[in-house]
Amino acid sequence: MSNNREKGRLGETIAADYLMKNGYRIIEKNYRTKLGEIDLIAEKDNILVFIEVKSRSNTNFGFPYEAVNRKKINRIIKASLVYLKQKGYENYQIRYDIIEIFLSRDGKINHIKNAFCM
Repeated sequence: MSNNREKGRLGETIAADYLMKNGYRIIEKNYRTKLGEIDLIAEKDNILVFIEVKSRSNTNFGFPYEAVNRKKINRIIKASLVYLKQKGYENYQIRYDIIEIFLSRDGKINHIKNAFCM
């Protein structure tokens, strides 16, 4: 894998496929606002799920979820609030997940549900 952007795109594709196989409906990919970006937005069982995907070739610098720091969480939350208002989902039940993709382990996936909250 030549660069981080390619790793990220591959990880997001693997995560989206995993979610669809597990009954999620992908609503948006790479939703961007000036406040932040959300990798995937999906829906399952009437819950809107905002998903941060982190892909790594190895764990030399820690596990993928450890890269989701407070600053990143705040950006995701702000972007999700813009999305909710923009799409009219203000009274929708929501959840924030992280999906870790381990590329060196044939795309092993770790889905962390309710990884953080507002």
